[in-house]
Amino acid sequence: MQTLTRTRGRTAILAILLTGQFMANVDTAVANIAAPSIGATLGASEGQVALVVSGYVVAFAVLLITGARLGSSWGYRRVFLLGLQVFTVASLACGLAPEVYSLTVARFVQGAGAALMVPQVLSGIQLYFAGRDRVKALGYFSIALSGGAVAGQVLGGLLIAADLFGTAWRPIFLINVPLGVALVLVARRRLPADADAEADGADSGADAGGQPRAIDLRGVLTLSVTVLLVIVPLLLGSERGWPWWSWLCLTCSVPLAVLFELGERRTAARGGRPLIARPLLRTPAVRAGLLAHALTTATYFGLLFVLALYLQEGLGKGPAYSGFAMVVWVAAFGLAGPILPRLPESFRWMPVIGCLILAAGYLAVLAYLLLGGMAGPLLFVLLGVGGLGLGFSSNTLIGAVTSATPTQYAADASGVIATNAQLSGALGVAVGGAVYAGIAGPVHALTVVLAGFAGLALAGAASARRLVR
Repeated sequence: MQTLTRTRGRTAILAILLTGQFMANVDTAVANIAAPSIGATLGASEGQVALVVSGYVVAFAVLLITGARLGSSWGYRRVFLLGLQVFTVASLACGLAPEVYSLTVARFVQGAGAALMVPQVLSGIQLYFAGRDRVKALGYFSIALSGGAVAGQVLGGLLIAADLFGTAWRPIFLINVPLGVALVLVARRRLPADADAEADGADSGADAGGQPRAIDLRGVLTLSVTVLLVIVPLLLGSERGWPWWSWLCLTCSVPLAVLFELGERRTAARGGRPLIARPLLRTPAVRAGLLAHALTTATYFGLLFVLALYLQEGLGKGPAYSGFAMVVWVAAFGLAGPILPRLPESFRWMPVIGCLILAAGYLAVLAYLLLGGMAGPLLFVLLGVGGLGLGFSSNTLIGAVTSATPTQYAADASGVIATNAQLSGALGVAVGGAVYAGIAGPVHALTVVLAGFAGLALAGAASARRLVR
């Protein structure tokens, strides 16, 4: 058996996993660029197009923890390949969809495939990388996150503008097919067998007899419905003026969350395996890290959304100008990845420092607006400061949470981290968008939002301080 320290080809392992993460992130962003083209070619309403855009994110967020648990029970390699194949087939269905209803279903399935695939990325990093190697791997992980977001905006715009053979938006999904097929073939050859991961200390998810533990289907259903009731109104409620059903969904999510927690406790008391390992959430460092990560991630997604409104609707700038501003923000986030491994290993306060740099970036943009600035290169530079701070905080917070997590709970940690990011991002978009829309004047509205985001980043720094102490 291979062991963690003797595993050969770890570069290939990391490249395969991060390519899957990159593809999933591209399709999170690319549909936003394609929304007008989809509506025009399929004769779809704004609400139908919004469901196409958000359906992927909803399925992704709802099933992330379930995907992590399946990786723990069936093996991260097996579930990564399953998710990649589902994602690839669903991408083909998206590209060939004849009308908006089949496209919506295909987007949900595509999000489910991503939810199976993505949790295995952090699990694989935790299994096969340790110490400084893990810091480097997480740095490349951040590049895959930011690179996917950048590519989703740039590549989507280029492919739609090219209108290849009169196919309009379809190539943005069809391009995943040859990539996915190639990655499946390489992954089958180069990813170590799941038995090797078990030998490295991962929880195989098997019982004493060597059989895979049964998945807590009741917990899966309860958690999925709870997350669905939270994220659907957050994604769709704001743009529709917060109708009654959005508040009903959010209200109903509370008793369902309590029911899920009680069910998890009963499962643990009976000696079963809860969907989320109880020792993981009882660890103070994990709780503090997740809170800091949620606060800062909410501001990240919120700013991307609000900034697009400010530049395009508020200032009348074109999509290309707005896209470039967001590319600078996201690219600066990715730049933190290569920098972190070059810092001293004892520099353990980086989670706090990253949150403080993020807050300083927001305050700098706020000051720029108050002094009469509205747009221009200086705005992009100041946004880059915040993006760099977010990259520092996000990488080191994820690293601290995974380091505080015993190896047998690697899958639980990856699922919780990813779900935490998706839910906090949706909340940031909903709250940031609602605040911006409720204040007269684009500059004044953006200053209020930025002040709130700076406060959240400072709260993240306080939580990160508890983590590093």
